[in-house]
Amino acid sequence: MTHHAKAGRRFGTLWRMSGLLPLLLAMLWTLPLMAAVDEEAETEWPKGHYPLPEQGDVVGEDYIVEAKAEETLLDIARDNNVGYQEIRRANPDVSVWMPGEGTEVMIPGRFILPPVDREGIVINVAELRLYYYPPAGEGETPRVETYPIGIGREGFDTPLGKTKTTMNLKDPAWYPPQSVRQEAAERGEEAPAVVPPGPDNPLGRHAIMLDIDGYLIHGTNKPDGIGMRASRGCIRMFPEDVASIFDRVPVGTQVHLINQPIKAGWDGNMPYVQVYEPLEEQEAGMAAFMETLAMLEGSDDEAGTPLNYELLRELLENPSGKVVALTPSPEPEPEEKSEEQESLLWEELAV
Repeated sequence: MTHHAKAGRRFGTLWRMSGLLPLLLAMLWTLPLMAAVDEEAETEWPKGHYPLPEQGDVVGEDYIVEAKAEETLLDIARDNNVGYQEIRRANPDVSVWMPGEGTEVMIPGRFILPPVDREGIVINVAELRLYYYPPAGEGETPRVETYPIGIGREGFDTPLGKTKTTMNLKDPAWYPPQSVRQEAAERGEEAPAVVPPGPDNPLGRHAIMLDIDGYLIHGTNKPDGIGMRASRGCIRMFPEDVASIFDRVPVGTQVHLINQPIKAGWDGNMPYVQVYEPLEEQEAGMAAFMETLAMLEGSDDEAGTPLNYELLRELLENPSGKVVALTPSPEPEPEEKSEEQESLLWEELAV
């Protein structure tokens, strides 16, 4: 045996005896797993995707970003999964077109889940938001995905109720409805019989048909209208958002369209309320107050949590879209007594 071979054997024996070899092998085994876990943690939850809470109703967090040069408030909204009205409510003093480099912009990224069954697609027209509860595969964490939407403008209300998806269309053609033809005729123009796929197609590149004649969930060639009442009744999404769910929404998926301007729920032992402007003129009366309290009915532990009824009334009268905790009113601090008052008190006690 050569000198080098003997030295190698002695080194290998010492290595094994020191216990470093098993440790090294374990590290080599776990490093790829750790990398996979890190990669999954980074890629598993895109903006607007949240694990479903095992207990409670609140997901997400509000956060702040800084505007870049030449970036509009609408650009920031789109990059952060919010629509026009949401970003404007959260940043009333920030310019829409020129926020300015370095301007802090609040992103309203916290939501109370709508008070309906958590399955399929739920569209809350009052909130201008879509919630998708994809089926969870074996070993997957149940999740919810939420996206800003555009809905029907006044006179073209988006219908409410339960329906289902019937067909997914890639690069759909658009056939202008009678109302579009009539409006074009009043302007002295002639609407085309069909608009082929392309940049002028108002449906964008992806459309999901609903089992309601003439209504779809689709993309758009006018993304600035997301987060507004701007369509003829259909549900518009940012092109990248509808593309992300297009191949994952099976035909026959339940779609529940609701008009719920008031949402309430729990996060731990804390009750929360989120109130939006109603689509129709509607006073925040006793019925809305009682409806909100009914949504907060929970377990015995939750029932013992004191609610701030004065704050709830204020939220109903001044809807902001923010998720607000109904913390109890603070107890009034005891008044500090002067030395003279304390002296008089001791004299009274001494009598």
